[in-house]
Amino acid sequence: MPLGGFSGSLRSPKIDVLIDTGNPFLNRTVDGFLKIGAVGACKVVAEETFECLHRARGTVAGVYVGMVYGVERVRGRNDWKNAMISGALSGALISGASNNHRDRIIKDAITAGAVATAVEFINCLT
Repeated sequence: MPLGGFSGSLRSPKIDVLIDTGNPFLNRTVDGFLKIGAVGACKVVAEETFECLHRARGTVAGVYVGMVYGVERVRGRNDWKNAMISGALSGALISGASNNHRDRIIKDAITAGAVATAVEFINCLT
């Protein structure tokens, strides 16, 4: 019965993995399968992550920018309160569109308002 083993090394940017099944043909087959599978899996993960983030970020950013502009026009001022109000309204709107739980909508509105206000304060510091 052939002995199986696993050995690997990591070198930038190449990863070598050696699996010894005792049969040279089977070794090459498994090696090729692992390399092709790893490349395919990385490609799918990268593309799906990009698409998901791209869609979500674009929607959230668009809603927030529209809210900031509207609040600034209504208030007639450009200050940190616009970010707080716009963040809260955007968070509530996006949360309300994605789920129907009232307590979750309120939490998302408070969180988005706090994050938007913090970003506005950080922008003022730099």
